[in-house]
Amino acid sequence: MTCCSRLGGPLRTKTEVRLVFLGAAGVGKTALIQRFLKDTFEPKHRRTVEELHRKEYEVGGIKVTINIMDTSGSYSFPAMRKLSIQNSDAFALVYAVDDPESLEAVKTLREEILEVKEDKYTPIVVIGNKIDRHNDRLVSSKDVLSTVEMDWNHSFLESSAKDNVNVLEAFRELLQQANLPSRFSPALCRRRETFPKESKRQPPMNKANSCLIS
Repeated sequence: MTCCSRLGGPLRTKTEVRLVFLGAAGVGKTALIQRFLKDTFEPKHRRTVEELHRKEYEVGGIKVTINIMDTSGSYSFPAMRKLSIQNSDAFALVYAVDDPESLEAVKTLREEILEVKEDKYTPIVVIGNKIDRHNDRLVSSKDVLSTVEMDWNHSFLESSAKDNVNVLEAFRELLQQANLPSRFSPALCRRRETFPKESKRQPPMNKANSCLIS
């Protein structure tokens, strides 16, 4: 599979990538990462300063390494956040669908990423988490989808770390944009098949979600 940028050119596939999760406190960044790495969910919020997770996969006989940086939702660590942005290949900007202020934080963080990266093409996936809180939703998916995909030219999806909806899909999108092979092992493919189906109200992803096995 040949990876291409949104600018149209072919890109060399990497065997190691660094992803960073950014967003306001309590939006579920750690929960999404733990669901992906360990398939577990801890309902109690735990304050994060900065944690780096490392995971290796076998893809078509090639070992690929995913480094995932879980950042603080506090703005008390600007130097750490800037360093994380400088050293990362792709970004997950996470907000909670029941917290409009967390969406504003995403807009601010995106501007900071573009400033640090000097407006070069930067792989960004915006994730609206906590869709399991149907009755508490305060952020319209249609409005966010229009802004993210049409105005910002980034990918957008909604997820639930609690119900395990679109978690693997979010990581696959990040890896594909960062030019790391997104063809997971058969075990991960089987795990994906057990995910609850998306609600029709959830926006679709740009790229195909089919699981490829080498």
